[in-house]
Parts: sequence; C-alpha cells; structure tokens
Amino acid sequence: MSSGELAVDGAELILSLPEDVLALISAHLRPRDLLALSAASCRLRDALYAGGGADKAWLAQCHRLLPSPAQLLAWRAAVRGSSLAVCRFLHSAAPLLGLWAHQNPELGNLVVALPGFLSVVAVRCIPQAHSDRLRWASVFELLADADGRPAILYLHGHHPNALFPGVLSSLHPDANVLFLEGHTDQPPLSPAQFARLAFGDRRRLLESLFAACCVILPPDLASAPLFARTDEDLPVLVRRRKVMLRLHKKASRGMVRTPDVEGLLLETKKKTTLSPGPVSSDGGDRIRLRRSFSAIAGYVRNGLRQMVTRSASSNSRVEYAGSKHFTLDEFLCSGESVGLSLRGARMRLSMYRAWPSMTDNQFALYKLTVQAAMPGREYSGLWGGTFGWPPCKPKDERKGRPLFFLLLSYEEDSEGKLLLIATKVLEGTYYVVHPNGSCMFVARMGEPAVESFPWQTDGEYCNVDVEKSFAGNGIANGYGFRYPGSKPGSLFVLQDGQLAFVWTETRAVLTLRRLHLEELLKKGERVPALPPISNFSYLTKSYSNVFAEFPGSSSILPPGLVLINLAVHICRIYSIKKQFIGKASFV
Repeated sequence: MSSGELAVDGAELILSLPEDVLALISAHLRPRDLLALSAASCRLRDALYAGGGADKAWLAQCHRLLPSPAQLLAWRAAVRGSSLAVCRFLHSAAPLLGLWAHQNPELGNLVVALPGFLSVVAVRCIPQAHSDRLRWASVFELLADADGRPAILYLHGHHPNALFPGVLSSLHPDANVLFLEGHTDQPPLSPAQFARLAFGDRRRLLESLFAACCVILPPDLASAPLFARTDEDLPVLVRRRKVMLRLHKKASRGMVRTPDVEGLLLETKKKTTLSPGPVSSDGGDRIRLRRSFSAIAGYVRNGLRQMVTRSASSNSRVEYAGSKHFTLDEFLCSGESVGLSLRGARMRLSMYRAWPSMTDNQFALYKLTVQAAMPGREYSGLWGGTFGWPPCKPKDERKGRPLFFLLLSYEEDSEGKLLLIATKVLEGTYYVVHPNGSCMFVARMGEPAVESFPWQTDGEYCNVDVEKSFAGNGIANGYGFRYPGSKPGSLFVLQDGQLAFVWTETRAVLTLRRLHLEELLKKGERVPALPPISNFSYLTKSYSNVFAEFPGSSSILPPGLVLINLAVHICRIYSIKKQFIGKASFV
C-alpha cells in the first residue's frame, strides 16, 4: 500500500457506505458510540449532525428506545422532523424514569416517572383498595425543548387546568435525588444559595412562587391525557404540547419579578399575624375539630418522639449544612426575578434495606433502586398484592382489600447466604400499619420451607401447585413503630407466577403478583392532586391517607370514623409503650 493511500482519511471508508447500511450499523451502537464517532473527525461530525444520512443514523437509535412507530413519527414531527432531537431527549431523560418517593406523607408518596409525549410525566400512586383500575394523580411534567433537551418544567396543581411553569436547572446522568427549588436569574448564585436558606424560608418562597406563576390550560385540554394510551391520543397530545410551550414562553419560563415575590411574602406575613375572622357554621366546626384532633395527636406524638419516630437521616446533610447562613432577603436581592426549578443530583445515600433514609426538611424525591430480574434472582422487581386467601384476581369483583406495593430485592447476609427482601413502598389502608421502607418479609433462598402450603384450592376449585418454597420471617409488632419484630413464615412460589408468604403461627397470607406499572397507569384513573399545589412539595408528616380530603374520593371518612381513627392512633402509641416490657406479637 502506498503512502498516499495510508494518508487517506479513515472517515472515507465510513462515509462511502450507503445510508441504509450506516443506519443498520447505527442500530447496533449506543448513542455515546455515535457521539464518539462524531468526535473522530470534522467530516464525521458534519455527516452525523448535518449530512444527508444523519437523520437515518439517529432514527435507528430512536427505534431502539421508542418502539411505537406511530409515536416516533409524531415525536419527530413535533421537533421539526429531527431524529437527533428525539434521540437526545430519550437519552437525556432516562435518569428521570423510574420510581421516586418521599417519606412524608407516610401513605401514598410513591411517584412514578414514565415517558409522556416528548416529555417525562411523573404521577403519584394513590393509596387504594384492590381494583382493576389503578388510581393516580399527576405531579409534574418535563417537556423537551426544540433541541430535545428535557428543560421545560410544569408542576401540576390541584385543579387539572392549573400548571406552574419552571425549568430543569441541571440533571446528573445518575441522579438519585430530585430537588424542587427556587432560582434567580443570576446562575452563579443558584441553586447553591437556595440550599442555604432555612427550611421555613424555602417553604414560604416556593408557596409565593406557586401563587405568582400559575398558568391555566384551556378547558378543552384540561382533561386531555398526559401520555398516549393508544395512537388515537396522539393528535390531542400534539395540540396540548403546542399550547404548553406557548404558555411557558408567555410566562417567561415561570420567572416572577422580585418585587412581586416580596409583596406576596409580606402579604402572607400580615395574614398570619392577624387574628382569625369569624368562621361560618357550615365548615367552622369541622375545621376546629380537625385542628383539635391534630393538636392532640401531635402532643402525644411529640411526647414519645424518641420512641416512635424513625432515626434521623444524614442524607443530603452536606447540601443543606449552611442553611442558616443565608437569609431570604439576601437571596431575593441576588437577582431581578425568581422562578421554580428542578434539579437532579447524585448523592451518597444511606439505605435501610432498599429504602433511602430521608430528611423531613427537603422538597425532594428520592429514587428507589429496582433490581432487574436475572437467572438465580428471578423474583426481584416491583410486586403488588393483598392479604387473605383466596387471592384477588385482576378483575375481581371483591374489592375492599388494601393494595400493597412491595419492592423485592436480593441481598447477602454476613455469611454470604442469599436473601430475598420485600420492602413495602405503598399501602392501601386509611391509616398506615407500618412505615414505608418496612421489611414485610425476608426469605432465605438457600433454605427450603418445612411447612406445606395450607390451601389445596384457589377459591375457584382449582388445585394449587407449589413450584418452590423458602423458609423466612415476616413482619410483626415489635420495638416501636420503626423497628418491628418478626415471626417465622414461608414463601411459596405458585404455578401461575404468584408469590405467597404465609406466617406459620397465624396462617395469615400475603399474595403477590408482578406489576407492569406503566401499563396499569395507562389503563388507570386520574384523580386530583393535593391542594393547593402538586404533591411534590407536600411535606406534611401524616400517617393517615391525606388523599381522603379531596372531593370525589372513595376514601372519605364519616365523622364517626374520624373519632375512631384518632382513638386508634392514641391506642397504637400506648401499645408501643407497653411493648418495651412485653413480648412481640404478630399484626
């Protein structure tokens, strides 16, 4: 080979291939591989970003990440036919997808982020009884901009047509915490300065921004879907996206002039200092009664705080270590306008089983790690189930059993033996029985169960075949609300893919089915979010179902049951005191 042939640019060999061949090769590469290839030479960079075959190369990547052809065509049309923009969004938004949670309120703060229409849609699973329709409430959306970056933020309000615009300030590729923050129009001072504010100042600032930056969707789009359930939803989703982009631009990305925010803060301060006016007899008694119950429960709970509350978390302590070294006035003076922002950060989190330890003074969501199923660890993932036998079927008419979501994951004990741990992440009762993050059961995967399965049929006179069984322990009342005891039990793998954990002493049974959460949400029922803003920032420390408050909920309790709920709460705390000298008992 001559020296002239050696001097030929290697890009010639790639660029000389037909476009269809390049697209076929691209389908077997990752986006980062194409980016690395574009950095090899100027000609390759031009070919992958502006050349005639560039769109086909990126289109092949989109087919791998977005299988639906109809949705892909609609997405490309929404960004001026750019496959690169669609691929950029799918790749950039990947860290946001999955399960997120916060500890407060104790019931129902499980947030699922799934693909929308050129967007990421975050919805909250509602505590509920078993049903064939999963109920959920919207939390926030992140829309792609013209270049395909998930930069446009909308928080959802209590009313379906109320939206709160903002921006995505930054997103770590391996983000495990999402912070809801305020930012100024001076990037060097944001968001670090917001993290240094006291918790009360952060709350007041966010509430003022919510009051100032709200935009209203047109009535015909208020009930529009957030994601494509079928291809028939695509036209309305296209129109909804155009309107939301226009509203976001018109609202200046949610930025509010600093004097307006200061005026709202001052007005709120005046309202809190004024004495309360007369209350109508219609709702006044109910409000006073609720406040009295809250005061009594709070007094009892605070008196036993060291016994019943969970251990303090060190997560994010560095982030908010200097919170009292910066005042709200100083923050507002750092810019001419203020707005809402979402920040995805990577932090070193302390964990209890599969549940992150969380603090009560952050407007944040923590990502839950879902282990992928693999040979030898087939049962990891998200499961849903109910107590009782026979188990509830997907379209069972017998409703009323509380629905539990359990995250199953594998760990090794100190001796290297494999354990299957079931962590509770959602509970369908009105009053929480065990905190989120509680270990419902642990199965020792190398130890077969001694007991046989207690039932021969499944309630429909069909024989029950047990494929495998493992010995283990299930949750029980024990030392306090945070650290329960355990009782012996067995995990059974049934022939239809179900799991059943049976407590040996009481024969109580928890039956589980694997959940395909995205499909369930698309077929589910949307309900209003918590008032007055999205439940992302609803940090009320509550052990009861806060969703029982909004109109139309099937969980609203009559006044008599409210009294019973309070009595149960006080009796629970009293029983915890007795357990210091008593023996653990099964729940």
